[in-house]
Amino acid sequence: MTGSRAGPLDDRGDTLAKDRLFAVKLDEQEALERLRSARVARLATASSSGQPHIVPVIFAVHERIIVTAIDHKPKTTSNLKRLRNIEENNRVSLLVDEYDDQDWARLWWVRADGTARLIEDARECELSVSWLRDKYEQYRSNLPDGPVIRIDIDALRGWSYAD
Repeated sequence: MTGSRAGPLDDRGDTLAKDRLFAVKLDEQEALERLRSARVARLATASSSGQPHIVPVIFAVHERIIVTAIDHKPKTTSNLKRLRNIEENNRVSLLVDEYDDQDWARLWWVRADGTARLIEDARECELSVSWLRDKYEQYRSNLPDGPVIRIDIDALRGWSYAD
């Protein structure tokens, strides 16, 4: 890894170790905290044939459950690929990240891999939508009325450029 500050160089041209910022694998608790606090994510699904599909979503996290809903924002169709993919192949990933052009020491990402399903039970759906309403002010006056996706987190991984 190349250092972030000018300083003495080693024989490969890299900044000496004492001047480097090291990449950090986030522990599960830190990864979960960053996931909870993120405002937007990318939901990756795949069809039964393995064709990937990725879309930005808003979401809420409760314990090791992620929920996202199809809401009133304009869509080109109600027959959404992400919903069809989940019906065909319930393995999904959700990615959140921080990018800063000016300070790469602020870079980080967290990926939650899990099993998704469309919520059919009315009470479970209502509870899930309440988590979204609590997180997003826009949902307090206009609740999502489309399908709700639940993701049970199987694995949580994260990386940060620096502590």
